[in-house]
Amino acid sequence: MIRPLPNKDLKNKPIGVFDSGLGGLTVVNQLIRQLPRESIIYFGDTARVPYGSKSPDTVRKFAVQLTRFLQAQGVKFIVVACNTVSSVAMEKILEIATVPVLGVIEPGANAALSASHNRRIGIIGTTATVSAGKYQEVLTSMDADTVVFSRACPLFVPLVEEGWIDSEVTEMVARIYLEPLMKSGIDTLILGCTHYPIIKDIIRKTVDLSVTIVDSAIQTAREVRRLLSDKQLLNDSEKTPEYRYYVSDFPQKFEEVARRLLGQPLENVRRISLDDCL
Repeated sequence: MIRPLPNKDLKNKPIGVFDSGLGGLTVVNQLIRQLPRESIIYFGDTARVPYGSKSPDTVRKFAVQLTRFLQAQGVKFIVVACNTVSSVAMEKILEIATVPVLGVIEPGANAALSASHNRRIGIIGTTATVSAGKYQEVLTSMDADTVVFSRACPLFVPLVEEGWIDSEVTEMVARIYLEPLMKSGIDTLILGCTHYPIIKDIIRKTVDLSVTIVDSAIQTAREVRRLLSDKQLLNDSEKTPEYRYYVSDFPQKFEEVARRLLGQPLENVRRISLDDCL
């Protein structure tokens, strides 16, 4: 799913990241940690979140719009920080992409296989991600002996978007969603939505201590770093990196949760019309 860059003149341009809302900030957080010299442009489609309850055709339409928007900003690389889009729309994105594109499925699957001892791997994600079966397809293609147990957790995204990160309600919902997976004997759990690491502490309290939790945001950032390094496209500028954030609605709510997640205020959050993504 990676296309080569046409030349090396792009190396000091920003990385583009998009998600259905603020969950992709977990990927941004890891990119900042692992690639501190890289500038980043982020788009959170907060007006149309969640994507996980929408049809594949609708998700593909949205994904194309956001890809075009980021390319218009002059990015050198696009990270699809949305498991739903990565599950159902990557082929469509690659048809129009003029820069390399990386989704979050393969990095997370690779990490899960490396961590698992009994090859019983659990996946939690949106309804669309679980229905698409992309994680299962990728995992079993890498190792035919892997047994995959999937569980849709549709309430997690709206709970995170509302900022209910430490809520007792979120803990209760997590118990209801995760207890069936614990009975299946999994030793590894993939957080198959970039919103989910935001409530990883609650998930950690709910699953068995022996279960390894795979955060696809961490693995995706590592893969971005590896790909840029391999292509000699790491930013070599001495300038301070720039971080720009775009949302399609409610920038105040976005800023509130983002400040908590990133540990710093966001100075460059801008609301744009979805017409700008067409």
